[in-house]
Amino acid sequence: EPKRPVLAHGKVRHVGDAYAAVIAETRDQAEAAAETIIADIESLPAVMNMADAVANADNAVHEDIDGNVCFDWGWIEDNREAVDTAIKNAPHVTTLELVNNRLVPNPMEPRCSIADYEPGTGDYKLYTTSQNPHVTRLLISAFVMGIPENKLTVIAPDVGGGFGSKIYHYGEEALVLAASKRIGRPVKWTSTRSEAFLTDAHGRDHVTTIELATEEDGTFIAIRTNTLANVGAYLSNFSTATPTFLHGTLMAGNYAVPNVYVNVRAVFTNTPPVDAYRGAGRPEATYSIERVIDKCARELGMDPVDIRRKNYVQPDQFPYATPVGLEYDTGDYDATMTKALELAKADTFEERRKESESRGKLRGLGINSYIEACGIAPSNLVGQLGSRVGLYDAATVRVNATGNIAVMVGAHSHGQGHETTFSQVVADMIGIDEGQIEIVHGDTSKIPFGMGTYGSRSLAVCGSAMVRATEKVINKAKKIAAHLMEASENDIELKDGQFSVAGTDKSVAWGDVTLAAYIPHNYPLEDIEPGLEETAFYDPANFTYPSGAYICEVELDPETGTVEVCNFTAADDFGNVINPMIVTGQVHGGLAQGIGQALYEQTSYDSDGQLLSASYMDYNMPRADNFPMFSVDHSCVTPCTHNPLGVKGCGEAGAIGSPPAVVNAVIDALQRGGRKDITHIDMPLTPSRVWAAMNAGGASAGDGEGSAGARQIGA
Repeated sequence: EPKRPVLAHGKVRHVGDAYAAVIAETRDQAEAAAETIIADIESLPAVMNMADAVANADNAVHEDIDGNVCFDWGWIEDNREAVDTAIKNAPHVTTLELVNNRLVPNPMEPRCSIADYEPGTGDYKLYTTSQNPHVTRLLISAFVMGIPENKLTVIAPDVGGGFGSKIYHYGEEALVLAASKRIGRPVKWTSTRSEAFLTDAHGRDHVTTIELATEEDGTFIAIRTNTLANVGAYLSNFSTATPTFLHGTLMAGNYAVPNVYVNVRAVFTNTPPVDAYRGAGRPEATYSIERVIDKCARELGMDPVDIRRKNYVQPDQFPYATPVGLEYDTGDYDATMTKALELAKADTFEERRKESESRGKLRGLGINSYIEACGIAPSNLVGQLGSRVGLYDAATVRVNATGNIAVMVGAHSHGQGHETTFSQVVADMIGIDEGQIEIVHGDTSKIPFGMGTYGSRSLAVCGSAMVRATEKVINKAKKIAAHLMEASENDIELKDGQFSVAGTDKSVAWGDVTLAAYIPHNYPLEDIEPGLEETAFYDPANFTYPSGAYICEVELDPETGTVEVCNFTAADDFGNVINPMIVTGQVHGGLAQGIGQALYEQTSYDSDGQLLSASYMDYNMPRADNFPMFSVDHSCVTPCTHNPLGVKGCGEAGAIGSPPAVVNAVIDALQRGGRKDITHIDMPLTPSRVWAAMNAGGASAGDGEGSAGARQIGA
């Protein structure tokens, strides 16, 4: 685990690795001064190719790390022999090598930090674009600056998106704090968009070989995967977790496959760190599984829906223990597939295909299922899997004397709509108006220590802590109400903001009870303390397991290789849904990013380590006019069994389920158009890649344009 200095010294390990900083009155002055800095840097051969990085130990990103391999991880080792034997003896084995292309997260707001040091008290204040301010505070104080944690306040106000890239502590945050102390002034740093391309943690960047062994009738026997995972030049916060337990543990997918073995080798290269990006390991697993299943179905002459249905974990099998260490609590995978097929009008697809054919176009239908593990907990299990962090969360419910409520949460809202959803939950529990509730987040001086927002965990984990804290508030309020109405606490009921005595007409309003808690002249002080505020922590008993079926319909122009997404259907099981509009919006955002990965986005470097896609001129972000109207459904509900809300999480599903659906659709269009030799094209399926595959002279495009493990990144 190599050290990562705030400013590089001795060696610069990737383009964008900062080695000097300028402090000035204005941005123009700082930029002008920075232009005058001349660094004496000797060029070294760049390690840009994962396969070569492993094979050529002499060209080291870090001199003390042999062979550029960060770790070699097998999961689960006890399965290995059985999987090898099953694949060796299987009647049919489908093999596919594929690339999960490297992406830049591109949140709307670039990273920004403002630091202010108070010399009189020795206190630091940091305003920053963070998804988890308490963890950022802990890392900076304890592990970077060596100051008491109570001397640092981190405030992450309304942050403009994150998608994972703002989970992590970046060197610029510590740098502005040190600079503020040094000059005795507040110091601000704001990333340019090009700096974001160069320095933000990137996502994905896997090369995987997956083997699926089946019976002749398509019954799954075993899955074996070997993955090279790029971690960049340094380890970011979750670099070791993303390609391992967030990826390998999902390699059984939605299926009752008895034997699974996963091997992951993480490789250092001269690129920015690679870490969790919307979905974080789950999209990589889903893409591998769902692509090889589609290829297997064609090899066996089976319908891609039928082979999936044949192998789904059935509703009566839950709770279901997978061979890769997870226990799915609930699900109905066939129900979401049935709903998706219905909404996608799959039964009339052939009519639309013929209409496209009449115009010289090819049309394809891509089908896939997905499952993800959300909440990123329980803490003990996550620790055993190597994350080295507890992933509980916390909430404080503070009721004011007038009955209004402030809910301080450890989760962070940067586009998820917590202010709405969390308020709905508390308002419904008490029976008051949502306008009486304020959700407070992002300020470490106000909120309890929490783990932030990522991994579709906010409502399932922090929301559950909030429910527990609210229950504690209600229980105390019932005691106060019982005293005011001279009744037994066991007879007190709360409905629509009114406490009543069961079987009588006695009642007292919520506001009267809360006022009594703070003005205790008629109050059982010997039994109940004044005030009405409670804190609760929640550590889940298991992950949550959202699942679904996605169907993509594309039209392909064989003359140019251009792909148009004509229809996209997402049928998800998110457990109980609190706010359908917010959930639908989350799915829409994920679909946009997943389709972007499948068709448009690619982070590209040359062999010297220069980033070739450092702006929107060269990095192809999808636009609104690239998408059809999405059909999103979450009516298939199997509630989570182990949290009080029965919720599963929804923030990442769209980005997980959409890439294989798009690629499956393109391959389906090509196959229906007579190109049986084209079984795979690597993402992104740009017009040039699709056209090249169609004009490859009959050579198989089964591995797209070649293995990324055998070429520089992004080529």
